[in-house]
Amino acid sequence: MVQIPTTDGRADAFAAFPDHGERHPGVLMYADAFGIRPVLREMARELAGHGYYVLVPNFFYRHGPAPLIELPEHIGEEVRLAVVAQVMPLIEAHTAERALSDADAYLRFLTAQPEVGAGPVAVTGYCIGGLLAMRTAAAHPGQVAAVAGFHGPVGADGPDSLSKLTAQVHLGHAETDMTPEALGELNQALDAAGVGYTSEIYPGTVHGFTLSDTDAFNPAALQLHWDRLLPLLGHTLANG
Repeated sequence: MVQIPTTDGRADAFAAFPDHGERHPGVLMYADAFGIRPVLREMARELAGHGYYVLVPNFFYRHGPAPLIELPEHIGEEVRLAVVAQVMPLIEAHTAERALSDADAYLRFLTAQPEVGAGPVAVTGYCIGGLLAMRTAAAHPGQVAAVAGFHGPVGADGPDSLSKLTAQVHLGHAETDMTPEALGELNQALDAAGVGYTSEIYPGTVHGFTLSDTDAFNPAALQLHWDRLLPLLGHTLANG
């Protein structure tokens, strides 16, 4: 765990990176609203094992360090609604202004680490983290070379926000989050903005499909997520 200085305090975060004494491309990974927990640490470590420095911030740090709420080992449907009810006020308080201010701090911290090489970084996110990832990439053109969002509300800021993107984009949508018609509209907006992207609905998925501690988990879709994410990072980040 590390501490990231921000304009509103210090954000706790989890960092994972290869223990080779070398410098690696940086990846900012936004968790879902349930926050930093074993499954996110596991995913960060797996990505780090491919040669990246991965930083996972607690973006609700203004309310306290992670974990902010007590989570069961498995977030089943019988407890999910209660957990969501606890995190919704935190989501509503995390305004776009706060998110962008924090993104500045996260990227400043990430790129200053001695284990992180010079050059552009990538941002990835899950659920609400997918939206935060897209906002971060749009606010930092030139610095963010790749952005990926999985089962996230990535179109929430409207088509105008897409015009600021210079990063290569991959979006993996859940069947329950995105109709084929809505996917077509989103992809048309990406085309109109001149974004280089792939954007697809992962077959047989529900919201949260990458997260193995929930009922939404889909192992095949998690593997597809890696199959899409790793080449994206490899093509866009130096030494990836």
